[in-house]
Amino acid sequence: MTNIAIETKGLKKAFKATSVLKGVDLEVRRGEIFALLGSNGAGKTTVVNILSTLLKPDSGTASVCGFDTQRQPERVREQISLTGQFAAVDGMLTGHENLMLMAELRSVSNPTQIANRLLNQFGLSDAGNKRADTYSGGMTRRLDIAMSLVGTPAVIFLDEPTTGLDPEGRLEVWKTIQKLAQGGTTILLTTQQLEEAEQLANRIAILHDGRIIASGTLNELKQLFPPAKLEYIEKQVTLEEIFLAIVGNKTAEVAR
Repeated sequence: MTNIAIETKGLKKAFKATSVLKGVDLEVRRGEIFALLGSNGAGKTTVVNILSTLLKPDSGTASVCGFDTQRQPERVREQISLTGQFAAVDGMLTGHENLMLMAELRSVSNPTQIANRLLNQFGLSDAGNKRADTYSGGMTRRLDIAMSLVGTPAVIFLDEPTTGLDPEGRLEVWKTIQKLAQGGTTILLTTQQLEEAEQLANRIAILHDGRIIASGTLNELKQLFPPAKLEYIEKQVTLEEIFLAIVGNKTAEVAR
C-alpha cells in the first residue's frame, strides 16, 4: 500500500475567464496533517472541491487513497469526509440527533452506539440532548467535525475550520484536529492563518497565484529565508494571551 493518501498533478481550473488553478502538484502522506496555506481567493477551496469530487478539473489529475476523482468518484467518496467553512449542523436537532441523522444517511450499523461514542470523544456528552442552535461556536464546530467522522473516513478535508471562532473555540477545534491525526486519520486543512498552520501541520504547502510556490515541514520552509539575526527584545504580551489568561482565571475562580 502506497504511503500517499492524496495526490494531484498539473491540476488546472478556470471559472469563465478567470484562471484559479494553474497547475497544482500536491502530495499528502497517510496519517499526517497537511496545511494548504493561502490568502482569500488563492484557490484553496477549489482544490478541496476537486479532491472531494464536487468539481471537475479542466486538466490534470487528482486521486485520494489511490482512486481517481474523475474516473472513480464513488470510491473516493467512500474514503472521505468534508467539513466546509460553515458548519453543516441542523440547529433544530440535538447534537445526538444530528449524529444519528448522519449515521442513517451513511447506512452505518449501531448508529446509537456511534453517536454516543462521538459525543463522548468530542466532549459533548452533556450537551448531546440539547438543540444544536444553543451551542457555542466551538461546540458547533466540534459537532460538525464529529459528524464528518461517522463511517470512519480515511481522509478528512477541513476547509478553514476555525473561520469565525473566538480564541477559545479555535483552541478547542485545534485540539480536536490533533486528536484525529493521532488516531491515524489523514487531514488536509486549508487556512489563511499562519499560526494555525504552524500549530497543527506536519507539512505545509503555500498556494499563491494558482500554483504551489513552496512546500515542506515548518523547519524546511524556514530554511528558505536568511538566518535570523539574533536580537534581545522584550516580549510583548498579545491580546489573545491576555484574553485567555483572564478567562482562564475567571473559570478557576468559579470552580473554587
